Amino acid sequence: MPHIVHVGPAAVSPAAYEARVRMRDGVHLAADVYLPGWPDVADDEPGDTILIRLPYDKSGEYTFIPLIAEYFTARGYRVVAQDVRGKFRSEGDALLFVNEVDDGYDTIEWLIHQPWSNGRVAMWGDSYYGYTQWAAVASQHPALKAIAPRVTGTQLGEPVVFPAGERLGPVEWAITLLYPLTYFHSRDAYFWELDAQRRPFSAQAEEVMVQLGARSLSYDQWYPRPVHLPRFPLASAFDARPVPVLHTIGWWDNCAPLSWADVAEIDKRPAWALNHFLRIESMDHEAFYLDDRASERTEERSAEDIRAQLPRMLDPALDFFEVFMRGNGSAADVPRVAWNLAGSPGMRTSPTWPPPEVEASTLFATAEGRLAVEPPATATFVEWTHDPADLVPSTVPNAFAYLLYAPDEAALTARADVLAFDTEPFVRDVELTGPVRVEASVSSDGPVMDVFARLLDVAPDGTALRIARGQVQVRGAQAPALVDIDLGQAGYRLRAGHRLRLHVHSSDFPEFLPQPGTGEEPWGAVESASNRQRVVVGGDDALRVSVTVRRPETRGEE
Repeated sequence: MPHIVHVGPAAVSPAAYEARVRMRDGVHLAADVYLPGWPDVADDEPGDTILIRLPYDKSGEYTFIPLIAEYFTARGYRVVAQDVRGKFRSEGDALLFVNEVDDGYDTIEWLIHQPWSNGRVAMWGDSYYGYTQWAAVASQHPALKAIAPRVTGTQLGEPVVFPAGERLGPVEWAITLLYPLTYFHSRDAYFWELDAQRRPFSAQAEEVMVQLGARSLSYDQWYPRPVHLPRFPLASAFDARPVPVLHTIGWWDNCAPLSWADVAEIDKRPAWALNHFLRIESMDHEAFYLDDRASERTEERSAEDIRAQLPRMLDPALDFFEVFMRGNGSAADVPRVAWNLAGSPGMRTSPTWPPPEVEASTLFATAEGRLAVEPPATATFVEWTHDPADLVPSTVPNAFAYLLYAPDEAALTARADVLAFDTEPFVRDVELTGPVRVEASVSSDGPVMDVFARLLDVAPDGTALRIARGQVQVRGAQAPALVDIDLGQAGYRLRAGHRLRLHVHSSDFPEFLPQPGTGEEPWGAVESASNRQRVVVGGDDALRVSVTVRRPETRGEE
């Protein structure tokens, strides 16, 4: 039986008082209210409020909301941090995503009628509490003046659904089906790990629910008979009245594809595009940064360590709220795009993403394991084996904290089930700035094939840091399929003497659910079989990597 760690709610911070906020159906949600000067000074003067709605315990150590509230209230804001429905101190059923639009509206409506509110509300937060901001936007409450979602997306946590007849689609994260049994089983949190050697995985999920003495509504809405209750009952957040948004993405955030999908949707809508401000940082989902010192790469961060990080996390949002909630300045004062080139200090600005001074460059794989500027003239194949009993391992134990570990991925190159293709060392610095894609013709002797592509920076000492990644699933894989794998966006300085390396493989466990090799769906599969996978190198359908680089003349080079 899986070992389960149970985490309940922490005590309410002494810097706040807890309010019970009634929703339209009579359910009460718990909210901590932080006022400037509280509890020494009862500051009930009306002021601007920052709302944070999250499922991770409004008073707990994991999200350090009391320290964030301390930072905001010191700048004159009122802060309301609320456990979402069914979580920790709030009433109701724990049901992922479904109630956040109405609950967001009702919370804002309650908030603006408090004596300390002046009727203006902004929202801030990461991940699920970035998603609750988009839900509040979809509710169209007029008091919501600005949002600052970080490392999130409107389709956060949505299971993969293949349209009928489609051969290509995304690969499912394991967290999709684990999350409803950890953070969203019921009011408290329960943590356990999937055993890679025990099939089916679904049986382990059933064992957990037996141990906990109840089923999970969130799990049952998705497996084994998906219901897919709508998260936006009326319409997409982007069909609502545009709200000024400071949209923060991390280069190493595992949820970045969801963020970039929202950026693409916003770009299609002129009214939203006018209200959209993009910030891209060299960080992961848990706000570890590429330039963190070794002493900062720890999960056991003290209150003082966290306080030292808060300006970096919160000042961009405060500057944004100063303009769009308090009216001090104009939109022209806020960079349309602010971004960090990983490997260099500071933030750059641009009117667009990618910046206008970039160009595309393509590299082609060869059968000898090189990435060359010209494709081999003759098409040939390179093969590898996908063995469900010996999966390619994920390189970090926690995919949400990639930069906590910043792993050397060079060891994967030695595996027989990982293809590796390298450039020659670069003679000058190269700035990768924009989209990265891999195109290939692939096939398998099995019915379903997952293709993972990872782009790495290989240093002269042989160590390798992942820059970008993407993956695609191919159904009916016995017939060759042309795949176009989106590796996301890059903002990375590749130093002279370094090389680019492309890894291609068919699993990344436990971050992604592995194919059993039989065609069964991975979560419920019992049997497994090895598959021979194939990719074309050379000819018209040659395996290729497309990157976007800043032109040399824009860097003052010849």
